[in-house]
Amino acid sequence: MAYSFELVNTSPQIDAFHQLPFRIYENYPKWAPPFRSEIESIFDRSENVFFEKGECERFLVKEGNEVVGRFAVMNTPERDKVLEPTMGGMGFIEMLDDPDIAEAIINFATDWHRQRGYSAMRGPINFGENDIYWGLLVENYEEPPIYGMFYHPPYYKEYLEQTGAVKLDDHWSYKRSFDKPIPDRMKRITNRIEARSDVTLRSLDKKNIHRDAEYIRQIYNEAWSEQDITEREMEFTELTRDTVEGMIKKLKPVLIAESVLIAFVDGEPASFVVCVPDLNELSKETGGKLRWWHYPKLLWFKRRARHLRTLVYGTRPQYRKIGLEALTFTRGIQFTKKAAPALQYLEGAWVSESNWLMQRSLEALGCFHHKTHRTYKWEF
Repeated sequence: MAYSFELVNTSPQIDAFHQLPFRIYENYPKWAPPFRSEIESIFDRSENVFFEKGECERFLVKEGNEVVGRFAVMNTPERDKVLEPTMGGMGFIEMLDDPDIAEAIINFATDWHRQRGYSAMRGPINFGENDIYWGLLVENYEEPPIYGMFYHPPYYKEYLEQTGAVKLDDHWSYKRSFDKPIPDRMKRITNRIEARSDVTLRSLDKKNIHRDAEYIRQIYNEAWSEQDITEREMEFTELTRDTVEGMIKKLKPVLIAESVLIAFVDGEPASFVVCVPDLNELSKETGGKLRWWHYPKLLWFKRRARHLRTLVYGTRPQYRKIGLEALTFTRGIQFTKKAAPALQYLEGAWVSESNWLMQRSLEALGCFHHKTHRTYKWEF
């Protein structure tokens, strides 16, 4: 089958890039579109700092005049070279139910990378950090996707693996009902840590949100540049003030203060957890668009949201293994349940299959593994 590839540049092409998934997922009622504006910010050179470090292009796949697929290809040479072998990336893939389309996409992406001196690539990935829009759903198609995580039809896995894709790594999502009691052991640990005179805990202060965001940024950069699982440090990228300011602008209207907690030791910011309401619930109502008339929905959304996602967390290395993670997660569940009683469950997304420390921590809280997103690699 002959396919043509169009570099996405014009407004009609951008529209087509976003419209294709609505055709694909007509028969998948659990799917929810991500907000179009958020996806566009990834491809916006003025907003995404990764364009200063690398290259990203997106394409439409056409059969005649019909759009039958879409995808993006990308590289960040400084980060890519820490991988073995050095790997570029492919992501944002969507395609009609035809294995020939998958083969055509992978062949095109392979040639794109070869022209830039690469002999391998991985995907699906994002042109940015791996906390959102990363990986292919390969387990649990019966539940809706949480904010920042893609939903995919089962045939994507089958067709991509037919192109020579080999598993690179898996990331797990954990789920916990808000109605489920906190295990007694976690209560004891939490109470013991909270009773220490040098430890204090509080929720986000929205009146001083920029100060608290800076605390979180500092903890994050120390926590993720020095990890207990050494191989996960390779791709760490420092969180900049500009990135944090962008996150504040995007998330401030929907943040539940009680689900963003910061722990201090002797007055020093030591540990944190940030959870956000599932914006996919809102994007499903608005068709992935956020117009001015949707803003009342946005402002009231946190009071009626049913799902909450753990977005990011971290503890400074010198304060690990004293129970601060148990404190922030346990109190986060308790405080959030009281503040937002409509919430049904929490989803802790994007836990590496090799991160046994976080797995044990979540399981101790009563969470269970219920979804898997996989990243593949292709060598050529």
